[in-house]
Amino acid sequence: MAEKESKNKWHTPAERIMMLGFAAVILLGTILLCLPVSAADGKSVYWLDALFTATTSVCVTGLVTVPTATTWSIFGKIVILGLIQFGGLGIMACLTMVFLILRRKISLQSRKLIQDTYNLPVLKGSVGIVRKLLIGTAAVELAGAFFYSFWFVPEYGFWKGIGYSLFHSVSAFCNAGIDLVGESSFAPFVTNPLINFTTMGLILLSGLGFPVWWEVLERVQDLVKGKRTRKNFVRGFTLHTKLVLTITVILLFGGALLILALDWNNASSLGSLKPAQKVMAAFFQSVTTRTAGFETIPQANFSDGSAMVSMILMFIGGSPMGTAGGVKTTTVAILLVVVASYIRGDSDTVVWGRKVMEENIRTAVVIFFFALTMAFTATVLLISVTGSPLLDCLYEIVSAVATVGLTRSFTPTLPAAGKIIVILVMFMGRLGPVTLAIALRRRSGRKDVDIQRPEQRVLIG
Repeated sequence: MAEKESKNKWHTPAERIMMLGFAAVILLGTILLCLPVSAADGKSVYWLDALFTATTSVCVTGLVTVPTATTWSIFGKIVILGLIQFGGLGIMACLTMVFLILRRKISLQSRKLIQDTYNLPVLKGSVGIVRKLLIGTAAVELAGAFFYSFWFVPEYGFWKGIGYSLFHSVSAFCNAGIDLVGESSFAPFVTNPLINFTTMGLILLSGLGFPVWWEVLERVQDLVKGKRTRKNFVRGFTLHTKLVLTITVILLFGGALLILALDWNNASSLGSLKPAQKVMAAFFQSVTTRTAGFETIPQANFSDGSAMVSMILMFIGGSPMGTAGGVKTTTVAILLVVVASYIRGDSDTVVWGRKVMEENIRTAVVIFFFALTMAFTATVLLISVTGSPLLDCLYEIVSAVATVGLTRSFTPTLPAAGKIIVILVMFMGRLGPVTLAIALRRRSGRKDVDIQRPEQRVLIG
């Protein structure tokens, strides 16, 4: 009995710790943002707007009810930056960072929580993985700030320019989409290649997920050392990396081409730009919808066709173990592989000569269904409390579910009930798919998995 209790002690549900941790940081952020010192005018911001801002920052969404640049003081902006960084890294990475800085020993229970949080196959090396995650994040964010500084420093002066560069680099890498430029996001930079490509680079890197980084970097090192030739650079990639890279390329170019085709002559979006600028703006829209939230063209200016394409890209999002939201590229990839295998008549779900685990298929189906159900329910609720058009409400909710942050100029007009709905959706969108995946993985390890039960056929279709 004592052994069983001890075992249960080490298996504290990671999803519960994640939920409570995020909720606690949101509450702390709300309290700090409610302080007069956080407001630009020295007066307390309405508590619901402070709660909304804290939630959108921690959930790295980017929807805002009040302009970030003009509403918050330097202190308030620093609080928002800290919340974004916490939301992007996650609670376990931040706690591990504190332990490493203080040179404290990380307990076995903490290591187990790290394993559960990041869905690692083994406990060994979990702290090392988080250390690499932290170092990689810092390196890319500093590189992004360096490139941003070439525009922000000449525009705002050295110290303010450095601050703006760092803020936007963290916001872009963490897929938060919160900016300090003004009320029109990155619209002033629609023709600025430096801002566009720096932002797209940060979003794409974070959206790939850290496991893909490490595998690609390992291959590059082998190539430089002569241990691997260029011909077999891709050969031997794990199925995860192959799926992530393939789906990312398809979504990036497919989304951009569709937006170009649908809005090439649309005067309110791409129509007034030069051909090269149209291509850049279309690719930026295709990238930012992968849960980043910055915009160089107001979302309401796009055609309804491009809005539908953008919602599909938002719903899919980025890849696992990154900072992006959505149902994830691998989830959609597995569902597509299941359909293709069924059409081919295969008894197993096979892609590139590898069989997909049954557990992965079940998890993908549940995550996709969960997100779709949440989006549908929340859209109905938002329409009922606002009376706004379906497209605007659906766009807002899909953006919140996938923690994107793009809006058809709808967020600032939300009534109190609408704000509460979006807050809840952002919170659930940030935690839901992740916690479900972890819970399903843990449940699959039950002792009764070997029990054979009688089968019965159900009529489908």
